[in-house]
Amino acid sequence: MLKDKTAIVGIGQTEFAKRLEASELELACRAIKAALDDAGVHPSEVDALGSYTMEESQEVDVARNLGMGDIVYFSQVGYGGGAGCGAVGQVATAIAAGVARVGVVWRSRKRGDPTKRVWAQVQARVDDHWKHSRPYGLVRPVDEVALLMRRYMHETGATRDHLANVALAARRHGNMNPRSVMHGRPLTRAQYMEARWISEPLCLYDNCLESDGALAVVITSAARAKDCPHPPAYIHAWSQGISRQHQPMTNYHSENPLKSTSSAAAANLWRQSDFQPKDVQVAQLYDAFTPLILFSLEAYGFCGPGEAPAFSEGGALELGGRLPINTSGGSLSEAYIHGMNLVTEAVRQIRGTSTAQVANCTVSLVTSAAAVPTGAVLLRR
Repeated sequence: MLKDKTAIVGIGQTEFAKRLEASELELACRAIKAALDDAGVHPSEVDALGSYTMEESQEVDVARNLGMGDIVYFSQVGYGGGAGCGAVGQVATAIAAGVARVGVVWRSRKRGDPTKRVWAQVQARVDDHWKHSRPYGLVRPVDEVALLMRRYMHETGATRDHLANVALAARRHGNMNPRSVMHGRPLTRAQYMEARWISEPLCLYDNCLESDGALAVVITSAARAKDCPHPPAYIHAWSQGISRQHQPMTNYHSENPLKSTSSAAAANLWRQSDFQPKDVQVAQLYDAFTPLILFSLEAYGFCGPGEAPAFSEGGALELGGRLPINTSGGSLSEAYIHGMNLVTEAVRQIRGTSTAQVANCTVSLVTSAAAVPTGAVLLRR
């Protein structure tokens, strides 16, 4: 078992903004160096690297620019927003197995550049799984999620008020966070309801930000973690997941399109864990779009099928509620860096240093995207 054998001991990030001048490689190196400094680890000690297949900063360039030594393990995980937790888990597994000693996982993005958005690139021929959706009007991820949400609303009675519960919780937490792009920019329910449509039933505030920036974490063995400057966030359990007959985003071929890949990741996560959903005090749930939060609440067992709308009511998702989520502001209100800021915030909650801190937090969940092959990591103090 990998339980508690490794820990995240360092976190680092750059500033977040709509457009930054630095290259993706420069941003990556700055975030990694900040994480290493935070961990008290010299770059020459790093021997494992993990990232996303969509990461443009290659391992060789990162290692050379930061003065790392021999790298003995490196891996990348696909599916965009589904990759972050898997990248962390794979590096942690390599360290627990003794293949490597010190690992770094990072994500760097220049999302402010429209050419970096895959769906904005015109192709002569639509191939792969997109041939089942894009010719029929589902040209962007938001269109695909909107289609799933429309079916969810029909089956459960969910309304836009329930989506607003998610957006408002993220914004209120983001308002507490000076690093957040939306810091100092409050959002009211009336503003949410009056916002322009992006893809019905999803409005502007149901969509993540478009951000430039980078984040990184440092992972070591549990034994070494005890000597690092900050309280370790032990990696108690992790899993990836692809549900049966899954098709990314639309899930057309599944018997139940609303049963996301998170269901597979969750079942395996809880199988390995000493904790269950009732023990989780705070959750960083992947939130490129607000419906993914409702889907994840059900997939990870915080409520039953169709119960997420009611679960979200009464401030339940905000600090002081039954399950505070995305306490840095998340992708909706802090920055959208493919979910890596959810990982760093989960660590802050364990350390007790979040700007929306849950009191005496000992168990913190972070997840990747519910609409594609995904992953999850459970951290403990």
